[in-house]
Amino acid sequence: MTRNPGMELEPSKPITKPFSIEPSVESESTVLTTSRNELWAFYLYYVGNNGLSGFNFGPAQFQNLLYLAGYDPSSQPPFYVPCSSGTPCVLQFLGKARDINSIVLLTNGISFAIQAVLLLVIGAWADYGQWRPNITIIFTLAAVAVSFAWLGVADPSKWQAGVVLYVLGLITYQGALTFWTAAFPGLTRHLPEVQESAKEVEEGTKDVDEHAAFESLSRNRVSNISFAVSSVGELFVLVIMVGILEGMKAGDSTENNTREMSALLAFSGAVWLICALPWFFIEKRRPGLSLPPRSSLLTIGFRQTYIAIRECLRLKQTFLYLIFYFLMGDVLNTTITVIITLQNSVVSYSALQLTLLLIAGILMQALGIYGFWLVQKTYKISTKAMLSFNVFWILVLTVWGLAGIQTDRIGFKHVWEIWLFQVFYGSMVCPWYAYSQTMISEVSPLPQMFLFFALFSVIGKTSSFIGPLVSSAIITASGNNNNMPFAFLFALGTISTIFLYLVDVKKSRVECDEFVEAEANREAFGETSS
Repeated sequence: MTRNPGMELEPSKPITKPFSIEPSVESESTVLTTSRNELWAFYLYYVGNNGLSGFNFGPAQFQNLLYLAGYDPSSQPPFYVPCSSGTPCVLQFLGKARDINSIVLLTNGISFAIQAVLLLVIGAWADYGQWRPNITIIFTLAAVAVSFAWLGVADPSKWQAGVVLYVLGLITYQGALTFWTAAFPGLTRHLPEVQESAKEVEEGTKDVDEHAAFESLSRNRVSNISFAVSSVGELFVLVIMVGILEGMKAGDSTENNTREMSALLAFSGAVWLICALPWFFIEKRRPGLSLPPRSSLLTIGFRQTYIAIRECLRLKQTFLYLIFYFLMGDVLNTTITVIITLQNSVVSYSALQLTLLLIAGILMQALGIYGFWLVQKTYKISTKAMLSFNVFWILVLTVWGLAGIQTDRIGFKHVWEIWLFQVFYGSMVCPWYAYSQTMISEVSPLPQMFLFFALFSVIGKTSSFIGPLVSSAIITASGNNNNMPFAFLFALGTISTIFLYLVDVKKSRVECDEFVEAEANREAFGETSS
C-alpha cells in the first residue's frame, strides 16, 4: 500500500490531480520518515486491537445469553423447556422463532451492513487532511466503552441489550481496525530503506523491478510482523485471563461463567486502551489530500467509491482481484462466523475453555504468520503465490464443515475438532489477513493507492454482510442444520479462486503504468479530459 516512485513512467512530471498522492501534496520538506518508535507503537496498537472483545468474547457472550434465554422448540408451550446440549434452541427474533445460531449470523450481517454504509460515508476521510488519526482514536475509545458496558449485561434477561452491544462491538472494532490499517501505506512508504531504494531508482543506480520486489517484501515484512507481534502480545493477555477465570471460579456455575465472561470483555478493553495510547501520541500526522472542488466530507466517500469503481473497470487485473477479494472475503468471514457459533455451543460457552482454545489458536497464528513470512523472504516467493497457498487451506475448512451436513462424526461437532480448528486456523488461514491486504498494493495504481485501498475496504465490508445473511436463511430453510451453509461457502470459494488464478501481477504493473500516464494528461482526476 505504498507509492512506488520507481514504477512511474515519468517521475519528474508530477500528476496534479485531486485524488493523487504526489510530491505536490507531500513535498520533500514535509516527508516524515518512519521512526523505529513509531513502527513499534503501530505494532503495539494491534496487540490491544486484537479482537478479543469485539470478535471473540463479545460474540461468545452474546450467543451464551441467547442460549440461556432460549427454549427447546419441541416443547409446548414456548419457554417451557430450556435449551440443553444436543437439542434445538430458539428465540423470537425479528418476528419469528429462530435458531440462536441463525440469530447470531443475522445480527452479524446487520452489523456488517451498517459498517458498509458507515465506511462509504467516512472511509474516504482517511485520505484527506489529518482526519484519520482522530477517527482511529474515536473508534478505539468507543470500542473500549462497549467492552466495559458488558459488565452490566451478564444476565439472560438482558439478551436484547446484548444484541445492541454485539452490533456496536463489531462496528467499533472494525472501524478502529480499518482506520489503523489505513496508516500502513504512509508508514511503509516512509521507511528509511524504502525511501533510499526509491532514491536509487530515480538516480538510475537501481533497477525498477529490483526496487519493486524490495518494496513488496518491505510491505510484507511490516504486515506480517505486525500480526506476529499482535499474536505474541495476545498470548500474554490470554494467560492473564486464565488466571482471572481461575481466581473468580468461573467454572463453579453458569452464573459465574456468564459474569466472568463480561469481566474478560472489560479487561480486554482496558488492555486495548493501554496499548493504544503510545500510538495516539507517537504517530506522525502526515499531511493528507485537499478535498476536490465541489466535494464535502459528507459526499467525498460516495464520489471516491464511484470514481474508484469506474477506474477499476479500466484496469483488468485490478478488477479481477477485486472480484476475488469480494468473494473470498465473504467466504472466509462467514466460514469463521459459522464455525465460531458451532464452537461456542460445543464447549457449552465455557469462558475458560474458550480462553484456552484462543491461546492455542493465537500461538499457532504467531508461528503461522511469521513462518509464512520467513519462507517468503528466504525463497523470494511472490505475494500472489503465498496468497494462493493460503486460499487452498481456507477451502479445506469449508470442506470439513461440509462433511458435517450428513454425519455427526465430523463437521466441528466435537471438542477435539475445535482444538484442531484453532491450530489449523492460526497456522494456515490467518496469513490471509496479511497477504490479501498486501496484494491490493500489487495491483493498484500507485498515485491513487489510498483511493483503491478505500474501494477494497468498502468491498470487504459489503461482502461481509451478504454471507451471514444468506447463511442465516440457509440454516432456517434447512430445518436448523447449522452445517448447511458450508455447501454455499465451498461453492463460492471455489469460484473465487478462478479469479485469483487469472490475476497477472506483471500485466497489472503495465496496466497501472499506462493508467498513470493517461491520467497525467487529464486536466483533473475524475474530470473531463481537456
